[in-house]
Amino acid sequence: MDIGVISTRYARALLRTATDAKLEDKVYQDMMTVAQSYIEVPALRHTIAGPMLPKEQKQALLETAAGAKPADLTRSFISLVLKEDRETVMQFIANSYVTLYRKQKNIIRGKLTTAARVSAQTEQKMRRMVESKTQGTVEFESEVNPDIIGGFILEYDTFRMDASVKTKLNTILQTLKK
Repeated sequence: MDIGVISTRYARALLRTATDAKLEDKVYQDMMTVAQSYIEVPALRHTIAGPMLPKEQKQALLETAAGAKPADLTRSFISLVLKEDRETVMQFIANSYVTLYRKQKNIIRGKLTTAARVSAQTEQKMRRMVESKTQGTVEFESEVNPDIIGGFILEYDTFRMDASVKTKLNTILQTLKK
C-alpha cells in the first residue's frame, strides 16, 4: 500500500479521535513538533526505521520528538503505530495530521519576509489583511532577509506579493537590457 494512503488513514483516524476527545489542538502541537523533529534531526528517520532499536526505545524516542509533554492520546497513538509496524511512515503521518487539522480548522499558512524586523503592529496588520481575504485563520511566520534590500514579500496559500526593492531593481535592470 502507498505511503500517502497509509499516512493519511492513520492521520485521519487520529484527528477524528482527538476531535472527539477535544484534544485536537494539543495533538496538533505534538504532531507539528514531531514533524519538525524529523526535519531538524535527519538521523531520527533512520533510527526509527532501523530494526536494531527495540520498540520501547522507539516509543521513548518518538515521545521525546513530540515535545516536552505530549498528550496521552499522542503517546497511545505512537504505541499503536509501533504495534502495527508503521513507524517508517511516522513522519508522513505527522505531516498528514497537520495538513488535515489545518483544513478542518480553515488555517492558512502565511509568511512575511522583510529586510529589517517589523513591529508587532505591522505584522498584525498584515495578518488581519490575509485573514480578511481568506476568511480563515492565519498562522503567520515572519522572516528577516536583508538581501531583499527593502519592502516586503507576503506569501499565503498560493498567493505571493513581492514588493521588495530587490525585485523592483531586477525588473528595471531587465527592462534596460531589452
